[in-house]
Amino acid sequence: MQTNLSEEAKQLPRAEEAERILRSCVHCGFCTATCPTYQLMGDELDGPRGRIYLIKQVLEGQEVTAKTQQHLDRCLTCRNCETTCPSGVRYHSLLDIGRAVVEERVPRGLGERILRQGLRAVVPHPVVFKALTSAGRALRPVLPAALKDKLPRQSYPPKARPIRQHTRKILMLEGCVQPALSPNTNAAASRVLDRLGICVLSAPEAGCCGAVDYHLNAQEKGLERARRNIDAWWPAIEAGAEAIVQTASGCGAFVRDYGHLLKDDPAYAVKAQRITALSKDLVEVLGAEPLEQLGIHADRRLAFHCPCTLQHALKLNGAVEGVLTRLGFSLTAVPDSHLCCGSAGTYSITQPALSQRLRDNKLNALESGNPEVIVTANIGCQTHLDGAGRTPVRHWIELVEEALA
Repeated sequence: MQTNLSEEAKQLPRAEEAERILRSCVHCGFCTATCPTYQLMGDELDGPRGRIYLIKQVLEGQEVTAKTQQHLDRCLTCRNCETTCPSGVRYHSLLDIGRAVVEERVPRGLGERILRQGLRAVVPHPVVFKALTSAGRALRPVLPAALKDKLPRQSYPPKARPIRQHTRKILMLEGCVQPALSPNTNAAASRVLDRLGICVLSAPEAGCCGAVDYHLNAQEKGLERARRNIDAWWPAIEAGAEAIVQTASGCGAFVRDYGHLLKDDPAYAVKAQRITALSKDLVEVLGAEPLEQLGIHADRRLAFHCPCTLQHALKLNGAVEGVLTRLGFSLTAVPDSHLCCGSAGTYSITQPALSQRLRDNKLNALESGNPEVIVTANIGCQTHLDGAGRTPVRHWIELVEEALA
């Protein structure tokens, strides 16, 4: 794709990167065929190729309108298009650049500003989020349906975490909303890892991975959170921690991107690259271990929902299914498993109508094999799908921990 960036756009910190990505696009349209929002809307501008053209126009100095912003906002950032693209276009990076420019030029209405600032004030803060979640549970009978759907239908209290020490040690990102919405997930992961001779180190100073701020166009704040986490993890890394493990693939995808996002930061570039190298989804750790020694002989019938961040960002499609099959679980077939469920971080709140349509389609596919339980690998997807009140949805590691002999 030929480009002619405006003089103003050439001054952007990521101008060269944006131009390189734009020029890598060959207009083939393969991405459009697998884009969830294009499938729903049927509008070229609600697909990756159309959004790339919009961003190109913005960077070339053409008029930026509220319609431009709307089409970019509707993108789930599921990265399905990147999996499909034969040219390796880094669409999500271009989208970040384009959204930041549009955010500066197109004022949002009061309602949108309040919603986005509210999400940034609540979601990345576990104490605040947990307090509000507890209040929501108490008031559930009188809450509107839209809020009820955001609360888990059933909470599984955390079991005690292991206290044994092992030679092998890892760090684990606790997450922002998972401790409140699914408090047993990280405890279950710790217990399974303990049985494999791996202990989980605590890094209390670590907090939100930064994805919520970054994807709501408070990009510098998101990078500040990334730097804080690097500082919090670094002593354990120097002491020999072999990995930084995430049980939520949404967090994992963003942590895995630290090296790229901070590559021009002289104080953090090298450390960020090290974090990227050590970042692992839980399934990457378990998949490399002798799982047979766990003594699990599971016979439950499950449907696995593979989050977009797991299959398209982390490129781990099939990994969880492989582990669950090794452990004896029976997995049902899931049609169109590459399509997004509509959770997409805060998307289910900022774009509720589209999100609900995607959720219903995904549940129809997941339930087509009549599973006993649906399992997934990301807390956002888990809560979003479970909120429909249909087949129960849980994190896959909880089912593994429950089957321990």
